[in-house]
Amino acid sequence: MRQIRTRLSTLICMTALLVLASGCTLKATVKQTTDSTSNVTGTTSGRTWFTEDGLLHPEHKLTAFMALNQTNVEQDLARGQGEYVTSLSTLLGLSDDRQAAFHEKAQGAFETLITSDHETRLQQLRMLAR
Repeated sequence: MRQIRTRLSTLICMTALLVLASGCTLKATVKQTTDSTSNVTGTTSGRTWFTEDGLLHPEHKLTAFMALNQTNVEQDLARGQGEYVTSLSTLLGLSDDRQAAFHEKAQGAFETLITSDHETRLQQLRMLAR
């Protein structure tokens, strides 16, 4: 019976040490992850994209829209119509009466637009909206 108690005590101590040791590692890992996330958000322009309320600043809406919807926008641009190209023209500040002309111009410039890098594409779209 004494031998069983000794083994049980040893097992409990080993388990406790293992839990404590892994807890330290877990704590360090969580801290490293949190620190890394803070460093990324603090050192990139991510904070400047959003207001204090968590809303996207107006000057970044076009970039975010194009980045998140690129494939759908390209399909609509190729057709010269669709909800994504309409949303794009709205983000570019076009009134309803100017949107059809923009759709046509954008469709005509489709090949140039899709072969351009992201920033050039945005500049071209802004020029087409003039």
